[in-house]
Parts: sequence; C-alpha cells; structure tokens
Amino acid sequence: MPDGPLIVQSDKTLLLEVDHPLARECRAAIAPFAELERSPEHVHTYRVTPLALWNARAAGHDAEQVVDALVRYSRYPVPHALLVDVADTMDRFGRLTLVNHPVHGLVLATSDRAVLEEVIRSKRVSPMLGARIDGDTVVVHPSERGRLKQALLKVGWPAEDLAGYVDGQAHAIDMREDGWALRDYQKEAVEGFWSGGSGVVVLPCGAGKTLVGAAAMAEAKATTLILVTNTVAGRQWKRELLARTSLTEDEIGEYSGERKEIRPVTIATYQVITTRRKGEYRHLDLFDAQDWGLIVYDEVHLLPAPIFRLTADLQSRRRLGLTATLVREDGREDDVFSLIGPKRYDAPWRDIESQGYIAPAECIEVRVSLDDDERMTYAVAEPEERYRIAATASSKLPVIRRVLDRHPDEQKLVIGAYLDQLEELGRALEAPVIQGSTTNREREKLFDAFRSGEVQTLVVSKVANFSIDLPEAAVAVQVSGTFGSRQEEAQRLGRVLRPKSDGRQAHFYTVVSRDTLDAEYAAHRQRFLAEQGYAYTIVDAADLAGPGEVGGPERLDEPAD
Repeated sequence: MPDGPLIVQSDKTLLLEVDHPLARECRAAIAPFAELERSPEHVHTYRVTPLALWNARAAGHDAEQVVDALVRYSRYPVPHALLVDVADTMDRFGRLTLVNHPVHGLVLATSDRAVLEEVIRSKRVSPMLGARIDGDTVVVHPSERGRLKQALLKVGWPAEDLAGYVDGQAHAIDMREDGWALRDYQKEAVEGFWSGGSGVVVLPCGAGKTLVGAAAMAEAKATTLILVTNTVAGRQWKRELLARTSLTEDEIGEYSGERKEIRPVTIATYQVITTRRKGEYRHLDLFDAQDWGLIVYDEVHLLPAPIFRLTADLQSRRRLGLTATLVREDGREDDVFSLIGPKRYDAPWRDIESQGYIAPAECIEVRVSLDDDERMTYAVAEPEERYRIAATASSKLPVIRRVLDRHPDEQKLVIGAYLDQLEELGRALEAPVIQGSTTNREREKLFDAFRSGEVQTLVVSKVANFSIDLPEAAVAVQVSGTFGSRQEEAQRLGRVLRPKSDGRQAHFYTVVSRDTLDAEYAAHRQRFLAEQGYAYTIVDAADLAGPGEVGGPERLDEPAD
C-alpha cells in the first residue's frame, strides 16, 4: 500500500498515523502483537517485543499474519531483517509443549529435540524436570508447571501449555438481564479470555472490569476465588455480583482481616493471603479449601510476589487477571504472562472515552515555587529525604485551596502518600481523611457520604488508589505520590473517570514543587497517561485562574519520557 497509515522501523517500533482513514483497521491488525508505548494526538508508537509476539502466538496468531499486517499497512518497504526476526521469534513459541501423557501425567514434549536438549542442560530448568521418557519427552512434576513456564520464558523458549484445566466444582451462576446488557467491548473481553482459558484483560478504570469478571464466572459456572486489593474493593465486588448475577448473599463469602468465610464464591484480599506469622503464610490453605473452577485476580498489575509463587501451583485452574495497565514498576510483566496467562484483550483508554463509557479528562500540572526556607531545607537534606520534603512542602497548601475553589460544586478527592501531610490537609480543608488505619466501617461510611453528596471533599491516602467506585468524583488533586510510579498515576486518574450522569468533564490536578525531585517524579508518573493520549497543561501556581476559568498555561505538551 503506497500510502499506508504505518511506518515500520528497523528498531521494531511502529508509528501509526491516527488521522489516516485506515488507522482503526490497522490498529486492530497490529494490536495482537505490538505493545502501545505512546499515544499523543497524531502519531501513536507501538513496539514489537518478544513477549508481545509470544502473546500473539499464545492467542492463536502466527508469523504469517503478523508479517502480512506489517507489509499491508506499511507506508514504506518493511525492513527485511525485522520480518525475519519476527518469524524466528514467533517460531520459538510452541517448540516445547506441556501436555498430559496417558501414562506419565504432565510432561514436557518437543517438536525439536535440540531445543529440549538445550533446556534440559539449563541450570535454571533442569531441577524442575523428572525422568526422560524418550528423546522428545521428559516428565514434569505437576507442582512445577508454573515455575517451569517462568523458567522457560526466561531462557527464551516459552512453552505452550496444552495440559488443560480442571473444571472445578460446578456452581450455577447466571447473568441477570434486568434492563441492561454487557457492552460490546466487555463481551469481546470475555470471549477473548474464554477462548484461551487463562489470561489478562486490560481495560481503563471505570470501564467495567468487574462485569467482565462476573461474565467470565457465568461462563465457568463453577466455584470462584476472587482476589482483591482491599476489603472495601471486595465489598464492591460483592455488591456488583448480587446486582448483576443470580448469586445470593449466602453464596458469596468474604475472606479478610475481619471475616474468614469460605463459600462457593469467595472474595479474599491480597493482604490477608500474604500475611505471615512466625515466617509462615497462615492462610494459604484457602487455595486448597475448594475445588476452584476459576480464580480472578483484580488489579493484576499489583500482584505481590507471594501470590505469584502461589499462582505457580494453580496452573490447572482457569485464571483471569483484570487491570487498567500491565505496567509493573518491578518489571515482572513476564511473570504475569507465564503464570496468569497472556493478554487476551486490550482497549485504548481514549477509544472507550470516545464511546462515552468513561469521562473525558483534563489533566493539569500546577507548579509551585518553594519559599526561601523550604528551598534551603531541601538543598541541605540527605538525598533520601529530598522527595518527601519537596512533596509535602507547606507552600502547596494555599495552591491546593485555590484548585479546590475552582470547582465549588464538584465532588473532590485530595490524594497523597504521606500521612502527616494528609492529616494537615484534612484539618486545613475541614475534610475527612481516609488512610490505612481508618476502619473498614468508617471508610465505607465516608465513601457512602461522598457518593450521596453529604461530604463534598475527601482527603485520601493510597488506600483509595484502586478499586474504589466513586462515580460522582469529578476532581482529583494529587499532592504527593509513590515516587515515579506510572501505575499509581493511572489508578489515581481512574478515580475520576467514571462517566458523569450529565456527561461533564473530569479534572485531574498534580501539584508539584518546581526545581525538585517532585517535578522529576511527576514527569515520570505522567508517562503512562501520555501513552494513553492524555496531554498535561502545565500551569504556574501564580497564574492559576479562579473558579470555572482556565489558567494561562506556562506550556502545553505531553510529559517528558
């Protein structure tokens, strides 16, 4: 195609011209094998990585389809070396397979004996393998199924897991049809997951990931374990399941710090599962308490390391990961691939926004100049203390007031990471504070008061970063964060993306101290949102306009990489 929408570069980056008439068709063709890196207004950048190509193979795509898509939509001739590399990389997937042998049980089999010889001699792999059955087959202990997949991925020979899943204990679950229906993208997500049996669905905050989980449960019709970030999120899951499915109160159990109920559908927190007493994980028996047919991992990008280890033992169970972003600051995306499963569905945030299912958002960074005393305190501080000093500077307080005053009639969240700062803000703004030590009963009471409009401003710590459904929150003001965490930025913006009843815009502010680590970390956090197509207006605090007005930007651009 002489004038295609795609530019394919030899470093494996793909540049997609968004305004081209074939852009949407092209994006659908490359999405299975290329990871979206940046999506500002006019040109989106994708990258072809080995993990993305193996993801595509796991989802049933072959090298011929990938090469065809690149050649068909590329504006210029595709570098030949890239096409060869794509074919060679994809060909590595599936030369090793995990299958059930009628006599020996779980085995690792190969279509290329040299590859099997290579991995058998790997110090990383060999301890997980048992007796050699013949030249092409070696026994694998069932408990090593997950760890073996991790190890094979790391040595560059990802195995195709064809050993199948147990159905688990049957339990009737149906979706209600009370005047609502799954959206098209939610149906596609469920179909993508179910066709593979295990894997990850990536959808923006507010796009209804819980409903995708519920629909997957209705497909499985089996006992289900749902793992969530905290008790409040677990109770939101329970409310949604009671409202949207045939499940009753008695069929859903809560396994948390407060209750230890095991029911056909059990909702457990990561925290209680990973709690250790005298060096032992006391609650791991939960994984064996039922013959689970499905395990759902909410906010899969936050999975703690112990849950990865447990998941390695659960490879015979269907596993569904739900997340707004597969970005992990610890770089363990390959563990998500090997232990939970490949990405089965992904939808760009702005696509969902354009359909009206999440609110449009304005992102503004407000830069504050420290006073002379604060600047000197920052300058002489130890390096490990500098971010805290800059992020919690008192100079931010009047600016935060001014930001909130711009939105007198909106429901507002003030979000931070340091408890002393949040307590000070709570007193100054005469607003309730929700943080780690706030009881679940008090949290739910305050969230309900916020939803009803009785409380208009809440000051919250990182406990509100995830899985909290506050549909009327229209303004979020971020005052401090977990250093440069991109996933945290995505979660915090997600607090205000629930669609508003009148279709109005959401506002996401970040208040940062100029010329400090605070500004550097803010730029790094913003990268994920820039990749999703959100641009930040950068405003000097001194120029911040009054209520309802837009201030004059110091500059308008996407955040730096």
